[in-house]
Amino acid sequence: MPARPPPTIHRHELPPRPARDADHRKDGRVTSIIGRAPIEGQAESHDEGGPEGNERLTAGTGALLLVLYAIEGVTILFLGQLLTAHFFVGFLLIGPVALKLASTGYRFFRYYTGHPVYKRKGPPMPLLRILGPFVVLTSVTVLATGVALGLVGPNASVGPFPMLFLHKASFVLWGVVTGIHVLAYIWRLPRLIGADLRRRDARHGSSAPGRGKRWAVLGLALGAGLVMALAGMHLSSGWANYREEHHRDRACRHDPAACKPPAGQDRPAASGATTAPLAGPADFTRLPRPAA
Repeated sequence: MPARPPPTIHRHELPPRPARDADHRKDGRVTSIIGRAPIEGQAESHDEGGPEGNERLTAGTGALLLVLYAIEGVTILFLGQLLTAHFFVGFLLIGPVALKLASTGYRFFRYYTGHPVYKRKGPPMPLLRILGPFVVLTSVTVLATGVALGLVGPNASVGPFPMLFLHKASFVLWGVVTGIHVLAYIWRLPRLIGADLRRRDARHGSSAPGRGKRWAVLGLALGAGLVMALAGMHLSSGWANYREEHHRDRACRHDPAACKPPAGQDRPAASGATTAPLAGPADFTRLPRPAA
């Protein structure tokens, strides 16, 4: 008996094949059956952009602060001529610094309260986690002592410590810890800011929600700092006379002879020699007589 040929199966009768790149959801994460890495931020975050959006907001604020810090550094080098600008930029920094503390504090809170998305993102490096509180403390101290010096004046003090000394000392400590912080993060700024400007994810090519809100919040922080700067820049006028007297006293300590008045021009308060001559008898005759 001849063998029967196998039945012919038409293409339209075949069962449908599963899509090769079909996405499956597991524990709120988007995964792929071909083993691609999960796409963060597409089904795992309920806030605006999740950790990726928070990182972009922090990066944008940090870039703005770098520019303002550079301008403030220039005013320090020429403080005699740029005292008003020093006060203006110092008050302007308050808004962006507050925003950066808020964004980093939010990530800190979400991570240590066990939010799964932020736990997967992970904490910063150990050294930066140690330096973080010192960056916050010195930043707040520099701004607080600067504002106090503007409001109270150069003679303000906290206990035995002059306020001006605390301002300078906190600035030195801030420069050390913030310098390490900047060197650790500055290489990431172009990628994060550029991705937000291109409306794409910095690593996976997907979008991070809340782009417009992030730039709006950054603008509001800068605007709040601008309002405080315009309101507080007039406080520099009280320091102009102080600096002149300070430089004069320092010059007199180095060269006392330069502060002595020229010969023959004694001070009236010290000598009392220059007095008006007494009126003679003839002068009294010129006085007007009282009316009868």
